[in-house]
Amino acid sequence: MLRTLWLLRHGDAVAHGSAPDFDRRLTARGERQSLAAGRALARLGVVFEHAFTSPRIRALDTARIACGELGIEPIVNQALSGGFDEDDAAELIAATSESGALLLVGHEPDLSILVAALTAARVEVKKGGLVAIRVGSGRAELALLLRPREIELVAAL
Repeated sequence: MLRTLWLLRHGDAVAHGSAPDFDRRLTARGERQSLAAGRALARLGVVFEHAFTSPRIRALDTARIACGELGIEPIVNQALSGGFDEDDAAELIAATSESGALLLVGHEPDLSILVAALTAARVEVKKGGLVAIRVGSGRAELALLLRPREIELVAAL
Protein backbone atom coordinates (compact mmCIF):
# COMPACT_ATOMS: atom_id res chain seq x y z
CA MET A 1 0.00 0.00 0.00
CA LEU A 2 1.13 3.53 -0.70
CA ARG A 3 0.77 6.53 1.54
CA THR A 4 -0.13 9.81 -0.11
CA LEU A 5 1.76 12.92 0.88
CA TRP A 6 -0.06 16.11 -0.06
CA LEU A 7 1.84 19.40 -0.12
CA LEU A 8 0.01 22.74 -0.06
CA ARG A 9 1.93 25.96 -0.46
CA HIS A 10 0.48 28.87 1.49
CA GLY A 11 -1.79 31.21 -0.42
CA ASP A 12 -0.91 34.65 -1.72
CA ALA A 13 0.40 36.86 1.10
CA VAL A 14 1.07 40.54 1.69
CA ALA A 15 4.30 41.86 0.18
CA HIS A 16 7.72 41.24 1.69
CA GLY A 17 8.68 44.19 3.89
CA SER A 18 5.09 45.09 4.77
CA ALA A 19 5.41 43.10 8.01
CA PRO A 20 8.02 40.86 9.62
CA ASP A 21 8.22 37.71 7.48
CA PHE A 22 6.82 35.45 10.22
CA ASP A 23 3.74 37.70 10.55
CA ARG A 24 2.87 38.20 6.88
CA ARG A 25 -0.84 37.52 6.39
CA LEU A 26 -2.81 36.17 3.48
CA THR A 27 -4.34 38.59 1.02
CA ALA A 28 -8.01 38.21 0.06
CA ARG A 29 -6.75 36.24 -2.94
CA GLY A 30 -4.72 33.99 -0.62
CA GLU A 31 -7.81 33.34 1.50
CA ARG A 32 -9.76 32.38 -1.64
CA GLN A 33 -6.92 30.08 -2.75
CA SER A 34 -6.89 28.39 0.67
CA LEU A 35 -10.64 27.88 0.67
CA ALA A 36 -10.51 26.48 -2.87
CA ALA A 37 -7.73 24.07 -1.88
CA GLY A 38 -9.79 22.72 1.01
CA ARG A 39 -12.89 22.39 -1.16
CA ALA A 40 -10.95 20.71 -3.96
CA LEU A 41 -9.46 18.16 -1.56
CA ALA A 42 -12.93 17.49 -0.16
CA ARG A 43 -14.34 17.07 -3.69
CA LEU A 44 -11.53 14.64 -4.47
CA GLY A 45 -12.56 12.63 -1.40
CA VAL A 46 -9.20 12.92 0.32
CA VAL A 47 -9.34 11.97 4.00
CA PHE A 48 -6.27 12.99 5.98
CA GLU A 49 -4.94 11.20 9.02
CA HIS A 50 -2.81 14.21 9.88
CA ALA A 51 -2.34 17.78 8.71
CA PHE A 52 0.79 19.71 9.68
CA THR A 53 1.55 23.36 9.05
CA SER A 54 4.32 25.87 9.34
CA PRO A 55 3.77 28.28 12.24
CA ARG A 56 4.28 31.28 9.93
CA ILE A 57 0.99 33.18 9.85
CA ARG A 58 0.37 32.91 6.10
CA ALA A 59 0.82 29.11 6.20
CA LEU A 60 -1.07 28.68 9.46
CA ASP A 61 -4.03 30.66 8.09
CA THR A 62 -3.89 28.68 4.82
CA ALA A 63 -3.97 25.43 6.80
CA ARG A 64 -6.82 26.55 9.05
CA ILE A 65 -8.96 27.66 6.11
CA ALA A 66 -8.27 24.59 3.97
CA CYS A 67 -8.60 22.16 6.88
CA GLY A 68 -11.86 23.82 7.91
CA GLU A 69 -13.32 22.51 4.66
CA LEU A 70 -12.06 19.03 5.57
CA GLY A 71 -13.23 18.95 9.18
CA ILE A 72 -9.71 18.56 10.61
CA GLU A 73 -7.43 20.68 12.75
CA PRO A 74 -3.88 21.36 11.53
CA ILE A 75 -0.95 20.77 13.88
CA VAL A 76 1.93 23.25 13.96
CA ASN A 77 5.26 21.72 12.99
CA GLN A 78 8.25 24.02 13.51
CA ALA A 79 10.35 22.32 10.82
CA LEU A 80 7.83 23.42 8.17
CA SER A 81 8.73 27.04 8.95
CA GLY A 82 11.89 26.73 6.87
CA GLY A 83 14.47 24.14 5.96
CA PHE A 84 11.95 21.28 5.90
CA ASP A 85 13.60 18.34 4.18
CA GLU A 86 13.29 14.68 3.22
CA ASP A 87 14.22 13.48 6.73
CA ASP A 88 11.55 15.69 8.31
CA ALA A 89 9.01 14.37 5.82
CA ALA A 90 10.04 10.74 6.44
CA GLU A 91 9.37 11.18 10.16
CA LEU A 92 5.83 12.45 9.53
CA ILE A 93 5.15 9.88 6.81
CA ALA A 94 6.18 7.08 9.17
CA ALA A 95 3.43 8.18 11.58
CA THR A 96 0.82 7.69 8.85
CA SER A 97 -0.85 4.33 8.20
CA GLU A 98 0.16 2.33 5.12
CA SER A 99 -2.65 3.63 2.95
CA GLY A 100 -3.15 6.95 4.72
CA ALA A 101 -2.93 10.54 3.56
CA LEU A 102 -0.88 13.31 5.11
CA LEU A 103 -1.13 17.06 4.43
CA LEU A 104 1.82 19.43 4.85
CA VAL A 105 1.33 23.19 4.49
CA GLY A 106 4.53 25.10 3.96
CA HIS A 107 6.79 27.31 1.89
CA GLU A 108 9.05 27.49 -1.12
CA PRO A 109 11.68 26.50 -1.87
CA ASP A 110 11.24 23.68 0.67
CA LEU A 111 8.23 22.10 -1.04
CA SER A 112 9.79 21.99 -4.51
CA ILE A 113 13.06 20.69 -3.06
CA LEU A 114 11.12 17.97 -1.23
CA VAL A 115 9.32 16.94 -4.42
CA ALA A 116 12.67 16.68 -6.21
CA ALA A 117 14.28 14.73 -3.36
CA LEU A 118 11.44 12.21 -3.21
CA THR A 119 10.57 11.84 -6.91
CA ALA A 120 13.39 13.42 -8.94
CA ALA A 121 10.70 15.61 -10.56
CA ARG A 122 11.41 19.31 -10.97
CA VAL A 123 8.36 21.37 -10.16
CA GLU A 124 7.56 24.83 -8.90
CA VAL A 125 4.80 24.84 -6.33
CA LYS A 126 2.86 28.04 -6.92
CA LYS A 127 1.31 29.99 -4.04
CA GLY A 128 -1.88 28.11 -3.22
CA GLY A 129 -0.72 25.10 -5.28
CA LEU A 130 -1.11 21.42 -4.39
CA VAL A 131 1.13 18.42 -4.99
CA ALA A 132 0.37 14.76 -4.26
CA ILE A 133 3.17 12.21 -3.94
CA ARG A 134 2.58 8.48 -3.48
CA VAL A 135 5.18 7.08 -1.11
CA GLY A 136 5.91 3.46 -0.28
CA SER A 137 8.72 1.01 0.44
CA GLY A 138 11.64 3.07 -0.75
CA ARG A 139 9.97 4.65 -3.75
CA ALA A 140 7.90 7.72 -4.45
CA GLU A 141 6.05 9.03 -7.47
CA LEU A 142 4.57 12.36 -8.35
CA ALA A 143 0.85 11.69 -8.57
CA LEU A 144 -0.64 15.16 -9.03
CA LEU A 145 0.37 18.79 -9.45
CA LEU A 146 -2.37 21.40 -9.37
CA ARG A 147 -1.92 25.13 -9.79
CA PRO A 148 -4.38 27.54 -8.13
CA ARG A 149 -6.54 27.95 -11.25
CA GLU A 150 -6.87 24.18 -11.63
CA ILE A 151 -7.72 23.88 -7.94
CA GLU A 152 -10.50 26.45 -8.39
CA LEU A 153 -11.97 24.36 -11.20
CA VAL A 154 -11.96 21.18 -9.06
CA ALA A 155 -13.42 23.09 -6.09
CA ALA A 156 -16.28 24.33 -8.26
CA LEU A 157 -17.35 20.82 -9.37
